[in-house]
Amino acid sequence: MFKIIAVLWLFVSNSLVSSEFIRGSLSNSFEPNWWQANTIYQIYVRSFKDSDGDGIGDLNGITEKVSYFKSLNVGAIWLSPIFLSPQNDFGYDISDYEEIDPVYGTMEDFERLRDEFHKNGIKVLLDFVPNHTSDEHEWFQKSIMRIEPFTNYYVWKDPIIDKNGNKTPPSNWLSAFNSGSAWKWNEQRQQYYLHQFQEKQPDLNYRNPSVREAMKNTLLFWLGRDVDGFKMNSVNFLFEREDLADEPKSNKIGYLDTDYHSLNHTSTVDQPEAFKIVHEWRQLFDSYRTREKKTKIFVVECHSPLDKVLLYYGNATSPGAHFPFNFLFIDTFNQQSDAAAVHSMIKYWMQNIPNGTWPNWILGNHDNPRVATRSNPMLIDGLHMIQNLLPGTSVAYYGDELGLINTNIRWDQTVDPSGLNVGPHRFLQYSRDPVRTPFPWDTSKNAGFSNSSKLWLPINPDYWKKNMAEESKCKSNLKIYRQLAQLRKSPTFVKGDLHLYTLSKWVFGFSRSFYDHPTYIIVVNFGSEIETVNLLKARNTLPLNLIVKVSSVNSGYVTGNLVNAELVWLRPKAALVLSTLRTSINEYSSDK
Repeated sequence: MFKIIAVLWLFVSNSLVSSEFIRGSLSNSFEPNWWQANTIYQIYVRSFKDSDGDGIGDLNGITEKVSYFKSLNVGAIWLSPIFLSPQNDFGYDISDYEEIDPVYGTMEDFERLRDEFHKNGIKVLLDFVPNHTSDEHEWFQKSIMRIEPFTNYYVWKDPIIDKNGNKTPPSNWLSAFNSGSAWKWNEQRQQYYLHQFQEKQPDLNYRNPSVREAMKNTLLFWLGRDVDGFKMNSVNFLFEREDLADEPKSNKIGYLDTDYHSLNHTSTVDQPEAFKIVHEWRQLFDSYRTREKKTKIFVVECHSPLDKVLLYYGNATSPGAHFPFNFLFIDTFNQQSDAAAVHSMIKYWMQNIPNGTWPNWILGNHDNPRVATRSNPMLIDGLHMIQNLLPGTSVAYYGDELGLINTNIRWDQTVDPSGLNVGPHRFLQYSRDPVRTPFPWDTSKNAGFSNSSKLWLPINPDYWKKNMAEESKCKSNLKIYRQLAQLRKSPTFVKGDLHLYTLSKWVFGFSRSFYDHPTYIIVVNFGSEIETVNLLKARNTLPLNLIVKVSSVNSGYVTGNLVNAELVWLRPKAALVLSTLRTSINEYSSDK
């Protein structure tokens, strides 16, 4: 035994350890707003719970499950688009912003959901799509016919006539969905219209003041119905260059000339006017808060370079969104990411957000492979420790708390237009269906999601073991997530300071402390080998013995174990939340 310890000590003492102070504690008098200390939980409505047996999730199904959200300590739910829509892009093609689509229910169903969640202390956010509508929207149909005031509600342009007399699009801009031109000829109007996504999703013209006013009125319509805020979809696409300048080639390998990523999008995203309109919306929300005495928030989605993303925060004199989504763990984290890479990602976001703004952490959403698939299913607990215990708001994607992985979808099962548009040989690269499959509630028919004989997408075959009911019985990803969701509400995690540690090439750590509250240190082994690290080399003020507060499924520890801070032993992909103080024996029984 002595020889083993000696070898471990030699390994620890020779390992690379770096420590970095990132942020000090907030004031003891700081009282967080509801959106700062809570988790926002994204629900893909079609896939959460079907109440009427048509194979598609709906509002009443979500209302049935309010107790589940209470068990997760969720502070707000964010619903994917529920507005009236032809469903060509499953709600992201809106034909009426002020009506509920019958596939999801009625306005009365929505109001019942809102009231039930509010009664349980949970806010309700809507997914708002401001960049484009459906081509079946009344506005677009009247715009085709040049009926005022809708004539210029959309981006219409005359064709370029080539030397042979043929009509060609006014620029080389490409659609993010269609693998081809972002311009579509309309025979009736005799002009091209812009669609940066599907052909059936024409882009609104935000240079038209009437469009901006119509959108403000729509937001006020829902705010007046006691919605607590909005996620604004794809705000970086709201404006394009007026001169229609062609975009340069990106020279990225592996893309056809018709693929969206074959161009650098200098003319169609993140134009200066987009930041200005986000500021205008913030003024609207702040004035509503002042008038109604209720804080309403909006957060924005923009897959852009980080320097552009951070601009959507605005600044002290011109505030923007409450926060733009932080996609660092989606866009840059993968199975090759080591401790230094994770350290750098977190440091970059924390040190570059404008003073006085609030961070946020996202691991997955409806447009990207599930986090357990992108990384490793055994790493999901450690990633949830990072997401939930760093300073800021946690934004969760439905099912990630269970450690769900992508569902294998065949070509004949594909329904996502992003996949269908590129055909059977390339659909796996583009389809988002694998991350949108129904939530597994239990081991019954269709995993308890629906009693229909046919679902809109298939259930993941592993539902017999990865489901809510089974994971509620024993130590599991779900039970660990619940522990973290409760722990993140403590003053140390809401207000405490932040230190980051690179403890070895593959072991990352961070600590949180706040006045006389317990100090916590979180360690995650991203590697594929057993590691032993010395936490005292990172933070020498720690006591020699620490207490396991939360441990990953694969860690070999249980809550309440004592750990020697000089010799913390971690299995591959294992993670621990360690504490300097045991406060109550009742806190340490749920994972045993």
